[in-house]
Amino acid sequence: MRVHSLKRVLVALALALPGAAIASVVAAPAAHADACYTWDRTLSQGRSGSDVRELQLRVAGWAGNRDIVELDGRYGPKTAAAVRRFQSAYGLTADGIAGPQTFAKLYQLQDNDCTPRHFNWAEMDDGCGRGGWTGGPLTTAQTRQNALRTMWKLEALRKSLGDKPLIVTSGFRSRTCNSQVGGASNSQHLYGNAADLISRDRSLCDVARAARNHGFSGIIGPGVSGHNTHVHVDSRRENNRDGVTNNTYWAAPDCGIPAGNR
Repeated sequence: MRVHSLKRVLVALALALPGAAIASVVAAPAAHADACYTWDRTLSQGRSGSDVRELQLRVAGWAGNRDIVELDGRYGPKTAAAVRRFQSAYGLTADGIAGPQTFAKLYQLQDNDCTPRHFNWAEMDDGCGRGGWTGGPLTTAQTRQNALRTMWKLEALRKSLGDKPLIVTSGFRSRTCNSQVGGASNSQHLYGNAADLISRDRSLCDVARAARNHGFSGIIGPGVSGHNTHVHVDSRRENNRDGVTNNTYWAAPDCGIPAGNR
């Protein structure tokens, strides 16, 4: 487990304080988000800007069944619904408005490098042994941004499964790596959009079923050849660079999820 900074400890303490005290602590420099990102205004429907997009990135895993949260910087109904689900999952007032308590929880979950507390860059770059985010169809920065969104979705999935560890067995792959492991020529792994998962605490079917509610438009698991030992999740519907029509495809027949587009 990572060693959390003093700043996160202070934020955690803030969550236990009355509302006015929370606002006071969040406004103080010590409550900032581990040198990653700090929101300086309350966000709600009708707002827009880069701060909304940063919020959308972190609640993308709370999109709800068959839905996604677009990272468009516009606080619409889907973003508000995702914020409500996030708030409810963490015992906050579920009003769909991102204010001090919501941001304090995000700061608590977030590490200095912007990754969620239970996932990290290294495990998402392990397709064939840490390729350094190069060798795919996108720039390193674009690939890492996709991988960051994937990690925040995984954090939400992990929470819904009882906060039990999810293990990433394959994340980003370079073209060379993807060829070596027999991946599809347009695999979402090439874009940083995918992760193959196992769990020591929950069944693969538990993982596949729960993933339907956490922003994953691609789910492939037990009952599909080559996927009986892990669950593949991805964000194919949000990929405009793979030359494929954006859609939602799930297939885990052994888990009661028939193959097909949704």
